[in-house]
Amino acid sequence: MARNEQLIRQHKILQVLERRRYGVTLEELRSNVVEELGLGTLHTRSIRRDIEALQSAGMPITTQDTARGRVWKLNRSDTGLHKIAISASELIALSMGRDLMIPLAGTQFWQGIEAFWHKVKEQLPEGVWDHYERYRRTLRVIGVVPKTYEKQRGMLQTINRAIQEHRKLDAIYESTGSPARQRILEPYGLIIYQSSIYLVASEFGQHLDLEPEERLRHWKLDRFQFAVAMDEWFKPDPDIDLDVHLGRSGGIFSGDKPSIYKVRLTSKAVRWVQEEPWHAEQTIEMQPDGSAILSVPAFHPLEVIPQILRLGSAAELLEPASAREILAEQISEMAAVYSSKKSSSKSSSKSRYDQSKDS
Repeated sequence: MARNEQLIRQHKILQVLERRRYGVTLEELRSNVVEELGLGTLHTRSIRRDIEALQSAGMPITTQDTARGRVWKLNRSDTGLHKIAISASELIALSMGRDLMIPLAGTQFWQGIEAFWHKVKEQLPEGVWDHYERYRRTLRVIGVVPKTYEKQRGMLQTINRAIQEHRKLDAIYESTGSPARQRILEPYGLIIYQSSIYLVASEFGQHLDLEPEERLRHWKLDRFQFAVAMDEWFKPDPDIDLDVHLGRSGGIFSGDKPSIYKVRLTSKAVRWVQEEPWHAEQTIEMQPDGSAILSVPAFHPLEVIPQILRLGSAAELLEPASAREILAEQISEMAAVYSSKKSSSKSSSKSRYDQSKDS
């Protein structure tokens, strides 16, 4: 484990040196590594040994005496980062990916994205950049709600370190509708879903009757009040495949086994669902009258109900019966809310609706 920690520390040292063009003192380097890896303490002797190991491995780290003391820096003429050859279309694809990563703003991941973006920009011929800018004006990425995790950056660094080193996490977590309480988690990975970051982890000592993959839960980063990497390690289950695990769900919910939800769609709604699928494994069975029966796997009714409500009367949830009852209750409560409005409000709403149909 000590060897793994040293490799992670050395990688972080290289990242700091890459972005500090004019060099960094040993103490500054130590402070950066401690902050970005969420370490408790770290002696400058360890940093010096890591630098010597990197130099022995051939990394072009040099020293220079300055007014603020001796600094360590990467030789910019030989960083191992070769001239980047990239076309305008490749640059467009890269910038679109950058736009989609906006939820990572304020985190160490976004720092890496921005550093690489500026590195590409600096090395591009002016003609390629001009060509890119002309075409980029015709293409926009929307639907990604700006959200920053700047306040949780330290916690995210701690969680990321625990994932890499297979450390247990001691956390205080507040579930929706429940008071905050201590959890001991075994973290496997991080995911981004609809502008929010979630931790995929199992809770130590819980759900032991389930298969390893079925013990995984999704913990929203916003709901963590505290998290620290423990000096206790866990052995990741080799049978857990996060790609398979995440591919089974149509949203962020997790559970034992997905249920099959059946939805009757009108002929118009069928086209909409074909254009914007609800799940990678959905099936659509066409009916003689032009309607269709949609079958979609989901772990929780809230993965399906919002989609049905978007379609209004063009979609009817057939089963499971329990989910149909939940939807019926929601519709009844919504109807009560709107029917309780004054008639003047109704008239005003109708007028605005009529205007919207004309536009």
